[in-house]
Amino acid sequence: MTTFDFAPLYRSTVGFDNLASLLDSITNADRNQPAYPPYNIELLEQDKYRITMAVAGFTEDEISLTSENNTLTVAAAKPEKVGDPSKRTYLHQGIAERNFRRQFRLAEHVKVTGASLSNGLLNIELQREIPEAMKPRQIPVNGVIAQKFLKSA
Repeated sequence: MTTFDFAPLYRSTVGFDNLASLLDSITNADRNQPAYPPYNIELLEQDKYRITMAVAGFTEDEISLTSENNTLTVAAAKPEKVGDPSKRTYLHQGIAERNFRRQFRLAEHVKVTGASLSNGLLNIELQREIPEAMKPRQIPVNGVIAQKFLKSA
């Protein structure tokens, strides 16, 4: 098991004491997750992301997306086929079509904005939405906001 020394972080920051447990839970969860289905995570532009998962053989009604407590869960399950008269005999079955459940840990203020399924690829759109109260703001000193001066040297 890998251990991290967070002492330098604690000396210069406030409120990051849960970082060690977060990193530990992520490394443990990553070891326990299967490699199926394959996926990509893209940065589309600042604060916009996309997760693309290869889910060949699944339809929209067989895939479930749930976002709760900064965790995105993607799961898919094929319905049980009882007494299917068109039972197939495969000579080779390369398309897995097996049930899966994969979780992604989301940073604070990252929200799922949409999802689409096309050509066997599930695209999940995400965006970081910083609340107004957390955005930088000028604080007046005695009612005056300082002017920014830029001089070229």
